Amino acid sequence: MAKIRKQRKIIDRKALWAELENMAGWSGYSSKMQNDVLKLFKGALKDGRQEIKDRFERKEANGIVTFHNYAFLIDQIIRTLYDFTTKYVYAIHTPTKAEQFCVAAVGGYGRAEMAPQSDIDLLFLLPYKQTPKVEQAVEYMLYLLWDLGLKVGHSTRSIDECIKLAKDDLTIQTALLDGRYLWGNKDLFDEFQQRFKEKVIDVSGRQFVDAKLEERDERHQRMGDTRYVVEPNLKEGKGGLRDLQTLYWIGKYIYGVERWRELVKYDVITADDAAAFKKAVNFLFSVRCALHYLTNRAQESLTFDVQNQLALTFGYKDRGNLRAVERFMKHYYLTAKTVGDLTRNLCAVLDEQHKKQQQRFTMLTNLFKRNVEGFGVDSGRLTLGDKDALVKNPLLMFELFSVAQEHDLDIHPFALKQVRANLRLVDHDLRDDPDANRLFMDMLTSLKKPQRILRMMGEVGLLGKFIPDFARVTAQMQYDMYHTYTVDEHTIKAIGELNSIELGENADELPASSVAIHEIISRRALYVAVMLHDIAKGRGGDHSELGAEVALELGPRLGLDDEETETVAWLVRHHLTMSNVAFKRDLEDPNLIKQFCDIVQSPERLRLLLVLTACDIRAVGPDVWNGWKGNLLRVLYMRALEVLSGGELAAGGVQARVTAKQNALRDALQDWPADEIEEFIEQGNPGYWLSFETDVQARHAALVRRAAQEGGPIHINVEHDTFNNVSEISIYTADHPGLFSIIAGAMALTNGSIVDAKIATLSNGMALDTFSVQDHSAEAFDSETKIKRLAERIDKALKGEIYPASELEKVTKNTLKSRRDVFTVSPRVLIDNKVSNAFTVVEVNGRDRLGFLYDVTRTLTDLGLQINSAHIATFGERAVDVFYVKDVFGLKVNSESKLANIKTRLLQTITEENFHKPEKRRERLGV
Repeated sequence: MAKIRKQRKIIDRKALWAELENMAGWSGYSSKMQNDVLKLFKGALKDGRQEIKDRFERKEANGIVTFHNYAFLIDQIIRTLYDFTTKYVYAIHTPTKAEQFCVAAVGGYGRAEMAPQSDIDLLFLLPYKQTPKVEQAVEYMLYLLWDLGLKVGHSTRSIDECIKLAKDDLTIQTALLDGRYLWGNKDLFDEFQQRFKEKVIDVSGRQFVDAKLEERDERHQRMGDTRYVVEPNLKEGKGGLRDLQTLYWIGKYIYGVERWRELVKYDVITADDAAAFKKAVNFLFSVRCALHYLTNRAQESLTFDVQNQLALTFGYKDRGNLRAVERFMKHYYLTAKTVGDLTRNLCAVLDEQHKKQQQRFTMLTNLFKRNVEGFGVDSGRLTLGDKDALVKNPLLMFELFSVAQEHDLDIHPFALKQVRANLRLVDHDLRDDPDANRLFMDMLTSLKKPQRILRMMGEVGLLGKFIPDFARVTAQMQYDMYHTYTVDEHTIKAIGELNSIELGENADELPASSVAIHEIISRRALYVAVMLHDIAKGRGGDHSELGAEVALELGPRLGLDDEETETVAWLVRHHLTMSNVAFKRDLEDPNLIKQFCDIVQSPERLRLLLVLTACDIRAVGPDVWNGWKGNLLRVLYMRALEVLSGGELAAGGVQARVTAKQNALRDALQDWPADEIEEFIEQGNPGYWLSFETDVQARHAALVRRAAQEGGPIHINVEHDTFNNVSEISIYTADHPGLFSIIAGAMALTNGSIVDAKIATLSNGMALDTFSVQDHSAEAFDSETKIKRLAERIDKALKGEIYPASELEKVTKNTLKSRRDVFTVSPRVLIDNKVSNAFTVVEVNGRDRLGFLYDVTRTLTDLGLQINSAHIATFGERAVDVFYVKDVFGLKVNSESKLANIKTRLLQTITEENFHKPEKRRERLGV
């Protein structure tokens, strides 16, 4: 442990001991004194913690020092408690050898690494089997520590038990490796350390290293196997504290060092590595301290609700287009990357020094190759034999990665280190070198996992040096709940998705994309577009437009011809267009399809845009893509392809399509009496026939028939679509104003999330509304209990037995603060009278919350608008709801004053978080 400054300001052990002795010294200890004893210890602990916190907040102590200060405080508490227990509480005046126990710190506490809310791990070490006297003493100490509010993990073992358990359990072995003497019989602890070294460490060094690295890899898989997640786990995540501790454990186990910098003298690491290790430790320790102080608990994840406050704590400021929180998180990601670099270097040196080939580093198919295309091969990893090879020929950097990709080889950490040390050679001339650009394009468009090689190039810094625009988005977080990864990691994952689609690995999930990609002519342009689609994020302005400018400049340099470059620029400019149309508009509207086709212009561009859109969405995060989104994109793709190919949609009129749909329903209901079929067909208007697929209309017909047989005010049919991850809920009831809003409120109360809705009013005055619903996990709403509860609530709401506004107010009061409450989403209302010939399209953007859709639809009803269809999308914390509406006369809203009033009222609705409260509604309506 480092030297502690002004120790007595943290805790004055002599003074504490004097008070304890004064209390128990005259008459000895009695149980009546216990509260006073506890009070003394509590006071010392509280004062010590406050002093340590003050030093940290005054910037007098960094993260490392603060960790050591906490360990020092707990050390003194435990030592004083040990002395008090063995002298006064359970006095052992002339202890036998069996009663001469000691206390040791293990785990993180053993390393003297204690954050404000860290657990305390103690080992009560015995020479033999535990005696009653020792058991009483240990129990007393533990109870007092627990009464102090400390989280104490403990074990009471003999040396033999420790050795035996360490041989069988890696966790215990690691904890004992960190063992540190605290108090008691020092000879006993020394004996334990000597025997632990002889019986465990000396006979299992290499096995320990392998086990710890395997343990690390398994942990990375559990945490997502990337350090570039937007809410990283500071302790367990890739590149976090546990990885640094793994490096320390390996160094200590193999070389017996107590500090990582001592490995320099063994030529295991360089002085620069040691400095980088210390810098990373200090940053992560400092962030962990601040995080514990901020949350007042042992939180280890940098969640959105703390990131802004941590950025302010460490003095980050907004700079240019980067917010303070984004700059802070970028520092975190670069630190995590440093940890990865250090790990690779250490593992490489261990391999070299121990001359053993490990399976984890070996490509078995290449074990015996000594040379591949001019590069050496060491245990399946490419090497650079000459330390000046890159200086003599900088192009070797690209050839190194190209050969690694082509032969499915890893690159030796020493070679990667050489590349990193020579990045200055990647200058203007090398960037313009046709051979360098050819090699890069070959790697990007290869079928052999381009994402793997690009990630390696990114990790070493070569990708950012070769394409400076990519360096600008490296480690750049996207501060929202929608994106899971940083921009660079998202981009590389998108390239991986593209590679998977081309290899046919996702044909079941992506049938249209899997076919389209093999019909594409501009394959190289597609790969470059995927790489560049988010290249201009963080610059301010529209990143799609700015990215298109980057593409126009970069394309020729990469060897693309004019047509390919223009295609890339178009794709980058429009990479959000297809998803915006698919998720926010009525895909049965022929006018919408025509407008979309006017943008796309050719089947080739349509295919390119479909695949790019699928890759982009799937790379956002593990839970973002679902069957419902895939289906919407497929529908838009097929509708547009029909138009661009001169098909029926382009040539045929509305009536022809209506007739075709009606005939299709007649075929689907062949076993029905003809008069019943015709009766149902007569009730639907053209909009109904164009809005639903035939299988849905067949279910509607059955629902209407059942309603006629059973009677009653409301009838519901539920179908579960597992491929699209939605439940289709059709409701047949008497039409009246506000019906959509009431149903939306009932669904909100049942935790159902509406993703799409189509409203139809039949000629008999009945409403036939169909909702596509998911639960909050974006899965089908297929719980029978939930469906029953939903039906009951809709029924009661329509009968006026419950009022959604009042019920939502109660639920909101009892709901914990959501993570999305951290974010500010500027409310926005867009009204479009051009996209549809028959409807006014209203788009509402705001921060998502319980009852958001209910509030919006209620306002639309109050404004006298009839909702024909709704398209509901949520992007993290942002709700984007689109409604196709008409006025009370069944016409589009054309009055400028009415349009302005709609916009104003909706903005009020989504700005006021508690709008669904009855008293607030009355205020809005002027009642």
